[in-house]
Amino acid sequence: MWIPDRVGHDAIGRLPENVALNLIPREGELPGAIIEAEFLVPGAGDARLEGMLAQMPALRVIQTLSAGVDRLLAKVPPGVTLCDAAGSRDAAVSEWVIAVILASLKLLPEMRDRQRRHSWQEEQPGELAGRSAMILGYGSIGAAVEARLAPFGVELIRVARRARAGVHAVQELRSLLGLADIVIVLLPLTPATSGLLDAEMLSLLRPGALLVNAARGPILDTAALLELLEAGRIRAALDVTDPEPLPPGHPLWDAPRTLITPHFAGDTAAAERRAFALAGAQVHRYVRGEQLLNVVDGGY
Repeated sequence: MWIPDRVGHDAIGRLPENVALNLIPREGELPGAIIEAEFLVPGAGDARLEGMLAQMPALRVIQTLSAGVDRLLAKVPPGVTLCDAAGSRDAAVSEWVIAVILASLKLLPEMRDRQRRHSWQEEQPGELAGRSAMILGYGSIGAAVEARLAPFGVELIRVARRARAGVHAVQELRSLLGLADIVIVLLPLTPATSGLLDAEMLSLLRPGALLVNAARGPILDTAALLELLEAGRIRAALDVTDPEPLPPGHPLWDAPRTLITPHFAGDTAAAERRAFALAGAQVHRYVRGEQLLNVVDGGY
């Protein structure tokens, strides 16, 4: 078993006696022995490993530390089981969502800018109570967001790829976008969701709506988003962008009423430990021949 050498990896716990634990170095060349890995826990976006997967003859399981696996889907060799870390980062991401919603409605980014300029300029903030919020991508993180929104008296619109009780299908999105004051994007990145919020879809947002993206940047059309932001039509809070990392000279940095964080919403120390603990539990299941959790089967 190979896991990333980073803070929190001790949360993997005690492993079965017949499992040898090896650490993937943070940078530099990978050890040659990694080619014989049977159970692999890659670090997010580790291009060194992604290019080697097809050359690992003993590889049987890839367990990610993130809920998103879009970078890996096309690279998993036949016969290898891919599992995500769904559930481990729900608290972290949902707290980020609530934080940026409140910060945006209370104009905290603007107030911080004015504080730095020593500018006392009154302005009327908004409030969350009574707003309508769409959770676009109603999975475990979406449910965690809902639980944290509930005390604020928010009217919820739930949307997922497939309809179920109380949840709309994404095919209904066109008729629903104009109903929400806040749109929270939590969808996985797939061929079906890439570019989903294009210029036409974004134009359906309510004037003054807040768009929150904690999913993946390419789900949004960046040029169309910029146009709406610069026109003062909407606000945005983005933990992900397209391109990513966002280049220093990109106009999105200076877009009005926009809050940007560096794709770190789910990266709390506690979330890291939960993800490593899940990987440890998965190894025990694998050794015992039990069904693995969070198996990504035929896309996601």
